[in-house]
Amino acid sequence: MPPDELTLQPIGFIRTEKKPLKFNARHQPDEHQAETNLLEMLPGDKYQKALKDLAGFDRIWLIWWFHRNKDWRPEVLPPRGPSKRRGVFATRSPHRPNPLGITPVQLIAVKKGHLVLGPCDLVDGTPVFDIKPYIPAYDAFPSAKAGWIAEVDAALAAPPAYTVAYAPQAAEHLNWLRDHWSIDFRDRLQELLARDPSPHRTRRIRSRRGELFDIGCGAWFAVFKVEGQAITVLHFKPAFPLKFLTDPSRPEIPDKNAQLAFRALWPKLLD
Repeated sequence: MPPDELTLQPIGFIRTEKKPLKFNARHQPDEHQAETNLLEMLPGDKYQKALKDLAGFDRIWLIWWFHRNKDWRPEVLPPRGPSKRRGVFATRSPHRPNPLGITPVQLIAVKKGHLVLGPCDLVDGTPVFDIKPYIPAYDAFPSAKAGWIAEVDAALAAPPAYTVAYAPQAAEHLNWLRDHWSIDFRDRLQELLARDPSPHRTRRIRSRRGELFDIGCGAWFAVFKVEGQAITVLHFKPAFPLKFLTDPSRPEIPDKNAQLAFRALWPKLLD
């Protein structure tokens, strides 16, 4: 009989600019964007020796842990495609019986104590359990069927169904966040809304009062309306209430100071 539990130990941790915000972490690496990440190996001569001969590979597989997830679901709502639940084993959902992830990444350089990697979909601090070389002859099957994902990909390949525009106040908020706080989620917001602005739990799109909707953008909400195929983003607002932002006993809240400053500048948008 196999053991009921297995013990795994990380070999290193990812260091990246992707902070642990759901909106910022993509579901697959975006290799159209220039990006450099580090895999910091645990100290010890064994790990350094284990990296020998890896420098000749263009890509490697990372096997890692969804360390921020505490439970799992047999059926999940994927972020792409229509609002339809799928069996978790037919998805890449992080909510799994054993929350293991696999990612093929570009290997840029092998250094002492760390690897320099290209674009990846791991947030900062993700523990990595193993590294394997990517071998194109064995690991790539371009003609393999992809089930329901192929249908969704075909729909996504079509031109976006909606146009997205920003009201003057929304544009002011976006510029303020970018210029004063280096917070810029415009591209990701545009990508999601232009495809499908309908309410969706995983995409954090909700109906509001009247004919308005909002979408969660990390630690922020974008409030928008839909008229035919035209979407207008009206304004933004902090996602956390004031009592959370001012409670010293709470863990660190993303963009906390920016949210407090926003509240002071635009108090009427917080109802």
